[in-house]
Amino acid sequence: MFQVLPENFFVPLASPNKIIYWECLAKLFSVMSNQLSFGVERDILVQELQYYFEQDQAAAILDESFDGKNSRDKANWMLRRLEYYGWIEIETDKSYVQRASFREYAVKLLKTLLEIEEGKQIEYQGYIYTIYSLVRSSTDNPGIVLLSILENTDMLITGLKNLNSGIKRYIDELTKYRTPAEIMDVLFNDYIENIVDKAYHRLLTSDNVSKFRPEIVERLESRSRSKSYMARTSAELAEIREISIEQAEELVYQYIHQIIDAFQNMDDILTEINQKNTQYQKAAINRAKFYLIGGEDVRGQLKEILSEVNEKINEENMDLGGIYRIAFLDELIRLYSCGILDEKSLFVPLEGKKEFRPVELADHRPDAVLRQEKLKKMMEKMERVLNTQKINRYVLDCLQDREWMMASQLPLSDTEDFVRLIYVRLYGQRKNMKYRIEAQGDVAVNGYRFRDFAIRKVLS
Repeated sequence: MFQVLPENFFVPLASPNKIIYWECLAKLFSVMSNQLSFGVERDILVQELQYYFEQDQAAAILDESFDGKNSRDKANWMLRRLEYYGWIEIETDKSYVQRASFREYAVKLLKTLLEIEEGKQIEYQGYIYTIYSLVRSSTDNPGIVLLSILENTDMLITGLKNLNSGIKRYIDELTKYRTPAEIMDVLFNDYIENIVDKAYHRLLTSDNVSKFRPEIVERLESRSRSKSYMARTSAELAEIREISIEQAEELVYQYIHQIIDAFQNMDDILTEINQKNTQYQKAAINRAKFYLIGGEDVRGQLKEILSEVNEKINEENMDLGGIYRIAFLDELIRLYSCGILDEKSLFVPLEGKKEFRPVELADHRPDAVLRQEKLKKMMEKMERVLNTQKINRYVLDCLQDREWMMASQLPLSDTEDFVRLIYVRLYGQRKNMKYRIEAQGDVAVNGYRFRDFAIRKVLS
């Protein structure tokens, strides 16, 4: 890589002035993107950077030698540094006008970095439709089409793997949040917005691979058996890659089977994404429940102990073995490891010497009234347990004849109603539900503040 990139290429983005370097690079890229090429007269770029340095929000250059320098001097300095580090090159044309342009590798890196900054999400539908259209098309350039299909398939698989890793990252970072409010905020406002709404939901609906996969696989397998297709594609690929026909033919077979395998094995990735999505939602809710547990019973006291231990470990950046160094635990319980386990290590209960005298067991009849009362309470408790079927019925009852409604229009008079609203939001992303949701802005209803969302009935 460093045969292409200068050795000091990444210095600007790793220096104390990295913020100002990045803002200037983004500014120059924006200006050059509007031209016919990534080349602009140097004076125009100086004026743009000069205007940037004159703004109040411009980052200050951490260099004492620039104290008191005007904004035009700073602009010229920035262009010289970017040229020195290999981001831009400055040439003088026949009219003796200096023109600055980004180097080719810098353009590619800048586009990627800008997408990361903007949080741009992959559009699976675009890749799937492109592959589907290319597979169905008839063309005089089958080699170029095959390479395009391979490239789009690779980007699709890469996007799915990134989505899979993104869910895993949210699960791993869930331990950072210590209050129920923080956990619910990251679940509904961060995870659902960035993962579920932008990517996961579309995978289950409009971008569903299953709608296009059978025909894609069938057409590719048919082409691999076609002698005329193999001959034309191999000849074109041999010319593009400058290799022999025999090598090109092997590559064509390899690419076709690579694409087919990718689509056939895609279900494994999708299944893991579904499992991790469910796992994340359960982990977030269970963690919130854990922090809500309180009281003087054994469960509440254990929760307080574990919370205190976790807080102490996080404060002092201990590893798991650091639990033995927490002072207050000595007053609670002594933790030790047993190196050898034998019969002396086990507790032997004392056996009494009293004579055993059997006692007649009384035949107690169960109290029918008490039994019915307990059974009634148990049934009422089970009725309060929410699941997908109950939420489906609840949403359809609220929608009635309407095609859609806002979540803020749902009944919201007590905590049970708010919990039911939370489950409506969670289950709205699952398959086989009778409704779909679309996130909206924040809203407050009867003292409950949450991000509102539209509930749309799924028409069968």
